[in-house]
Amino acid sequence: MLLKGKAVVISGAASPRGIGRSTATLMAEHGARVAILDLDEEQAREAAASLGPGHIGLACDVANLGACRRAAAQVTEIMGGVDVLCNNAGITQPVKTLEISPADWDRILDVNLRGVLYLSQAFIPHMRENGGGSIICMSSVSAQRGGGIFGGPHYSAAKAGVLGLAKAMAREFGPDRIRVNCVTPGLIQTDITGGKLTDAMRADIIKGIPLSRLGEASDVAGAYLFLASDLASYITGAVIDVNGGMLIHG
Repeated sequence: MLLKGKAVVISGAASPRGIGRSTATLMAEHGARVAILDLDEEQAREAAASLGPGHIGLACDVANLGACRRAAAQVTEIMGGVDVLCNNAGITQPVKTLEISPADWDRILDVNLRGVLYLSQAFIPHMRENGGGSIICMSSVSAQRGGGIFGGPHYSAAKAGVLGLAKAMAREFGPDRIRVNCVTPGLIQTDITGGKLTDAMRADIIKGIPLSRLGEASDVAGAYLFLASDLASYITGAVIDVNGGMLIHG
């Protein structure tokens, strides 16, 4: 029960096979009260209900600051405070540099990077009032290696921006006892990747992974749980790789 009595907010957690949903389930099992934020309010409510009593699901467009502030007000009114924020919501697009349109750039950067800023801005004041908290941000191995398998250069740029933003927030809000860390998953089998991987692609990718398997949503959820818990009470500004050794660096 690593999160007993703690209130947790997770964005982008309504998808049944997603990292956010797996995280919500694991954190609820460890005693947390969970607020699921998603574009689809009905799905968010259904996801929260599946966790059991005491959890809530709300609609929130993370790329809209007003929506983030309204969600923060609702969550804190219902839960009385927030201890953990998981900036998990994200989207991707597999295009090359010369194919990226202005609309593509805005859409990918808005959700993946602007969304982290806006949701953090909405919840940090409440964390300050409560004496601290943990913010965990979803980045990606593509930010570190310069490209992923399903994400274009604008996705890599957004996820690299998340790393810089999180480290800057860790410095700024450390005196407020607010920890800010990142997780950088490799290729994780979710609804986003499901159906896009052929057997040949899967076998080729696995050749470059020392642990010889693709990641599961639960693998990332475990890292989220650790960073959310008091086990990580002296960790901030860190980047936790969850990629099976795909990117081993000194």
